[in-house]
Amino acid sequence: MNWQDRLIALAIVAVWGFNFVVIKWGVAGVPPFLLGALRFSAAAGLGLLFVRRPAIPWRWLALYGLSVGLGQFACLFTAIKLGMPAGLASIVLQSQAFFTLIIGMLWLGERFTPWQLAGLLIGSAGLYLIGGLGAANLPLAGFVLTLCGAASWALSNVVVRRIVAAGYKPDMLGLVVWSSLAPVLPFFALSGLFEAERIVWAQVATPQSLFAIAYLALVATLFGYGQWSKLLSRHAANVVAPFSLLVPFFGVLSAALVLGERLSFWQLAGGALLLAGLAVNVFGPRLLALWRKPQPV
Repeated sequence: MNWQDRLIALAIVAVWGFNFVVIKWGVAGVPPFLLGALRFSAAAGLGLLFVRRPAIPWRWLALYGLSVGLGQFACLFTAIKLGMPAGLASIVLQSQAFFTLIIGMLWLGERFTPWQLAGLLIGSAGLYLIGGLGAANLPLAGFVLTLCGAASWALSNVVVRRIVAAGYKPDMLGLVVWSSLAPVLPFFALSGLFEAERIVWAQVATPQSLFAIAYLALVATLFGYGQWSKLLSRHAANVVAPFSLLVPFFGVLSAALVLGERLSFWQLAGGALLLAGLAVNVFGPRLLALWRKPQPV
């Protein structure tokens, strides 16, 4: 990967890390379900004009959209509204990698490799520190909902595997844009059922709220996934994917600089363990191969 593509990859993960600060701003003026409805309406409304529909049956597009869109973001937006720190949410959400292993085992009959099992155990210890010893200033409902969002994200990962196994080759940007249609009506329905009395349209129309909606739909979704798809078209997935491990770094950094968030010792320790587990899961086999490689005499 050349330095221009490395800069693009860093820009994408920085955008995705700052995304959590923007969500904090968004739910301050827009109820979570309405924010989700507006975010996916904007992403689909603009994206469909420029992005060709992938050659995937509608049922797979809907299942992907409902899992990654409705499931993940209904939980995440609500969690942050309930007081889940934005920086910590960016870390805990990465547990999706471990939920993906579990769902893949249950649904697809996949088996853990020793490295995946080691990473899962290390990451679980990190989550225990965050949700146990580090829970003094942490809303339990927010923490649990963030985990539910991670599980929904993981479900969408397994859906993509099923799409590929069925013989389809989805373009990631097309998949994200066209699947954005699926959560729009459910989000509006949930907002009408649970948020109708709490919506203040003057707050929805503030510059901060409108910026949040535009950022989530256009920058994080269309720009982020558009550029990520281009990187994946030029480089192998195992070259591009490790950059996503930097999303929590940018999430914690931006939350500290912009929102003044400070994590407790146990939350930082748990976050470090969780990310260490992810690193073992991603880089373990490669490091073992390098260690076993005969050294020149």
